[in-house]
Amino acid sequence: MDAREPGGDHEPWGDREPCRTEGDASMESTTSGLRSDEDLAAWLDGLAPFATGAEVTLPAGDELVSVLLDLSVPHEDVTELLATRDVLLRDPELREVFERNARTLIAGIDTIDDRREFPPLPGEFGAVGRWFHVLSFIAALPYVQAYHHRLGIPADVSRRTLADLGRNVAVHRRRLGVGGLIARHWMGLHFRGELYQLGRLQFQRALVPSRVSESARAAGLSHRPEDPALALHIPAFHGPFTPAACDESLALAKDFFPRHFPRERYRIALCGSWLLDPQLREYLPKSSNIVRFQGRFHLVEELPNRTPDDTSPVAFVFGDPDLPIETLPRRTSLERAVGDHLRAGNHWYSGLGWFEL
Repeated sequence: MDAREPGGDHEPWGDREPCRTEGDASMESTTSGLRSDEDLAAWLDGLAPFATGAEVTLPAGDELVSVLLDLSVPHEDVTELLATRDVLLRDPELREVFERNARTLIAGIDTIDDRREFPPLPGEFGAVGRWFHVLSFIAALPYVQAYHHRLGIPADVSRRTLADLGRNVAVHRRRLGVGGLIARHWMGLHFRGELYQLGRLQFQRALVPSRVSESARAAGLSHRPEDPALALHIPAFHGPFTPAACDESLALAKDFFPRHFPRERYRIALCGSWLLDPQLREYLPKSSNIVRFQGRFHLVEELPNRTPDDTSPVAFVFGDPDLPIETLPRRTSLERAVGDHLRAGNHWYSGLGWFEL
């Protein structure tokens, strides 16, 4: 990725002289305030230098509105984002941190298995803290779009992939009642060119974990650790993931990745999810979409003393991981399975599975 390549027609914000308004005072001495937290200090030290890298710009006004709508950002969040953009750019120290964060994101385009963090800013930053990473993704947008264009990725695949940003903004508002983004690291996959929406499923360019390599070897197959692999993800917003829908997505992936990433040979698919917990078979019929999805995979033998993953099914099925267990509805077979299992004092666990493509 050439960081100097222009990715779009966004206007730079120009004047760097501070123009403070009411509400900016809490952001004075921004860097020193962030460095008081050990994790945030480590994050700051890992950001790209301010003076080098890609030109970072942000659209404004109607142009920003158009970008937000293209990314499926809910209408009720647009006005606050417009105002927050201006407040952020008026604070010279915070603007510098923002530019470095965006440059670091842009520099990671076309990487695989990047462990970079996207930590939340402290609560005293208010709306600026809640929208900081969303605006960073918007600054990186023209670069990832240019990357997609160079690879010949169809415009509809690019649009639907990046629109996951707005869907996750909607999740934040539904859970917390205000705008923002919970799934910051998750969205980093989209904006680095690592993940793509192909039909019902999302596919992430990933690497074979050692546990999967060992499981494949036990089955008489050779998939070495760090070989390319496609990680499957099942977004919650897109309706039932029927066997036919999954078959269609897999067919699309088998054409998409050799066509656009010909140097990366993907021979194995992975999934790590509570949806692969074998306990679900005790509650759901064999004909259910989840049980049939599990049937595609060779499950990796789990280590003893696994860590429970109770919040993932609650979040996926009911929309909020923090809902009290005793209040969970019982309207569907899946709701009854998840809630009744927990109310009985049991736990859910993430399973890890694989199959050959």
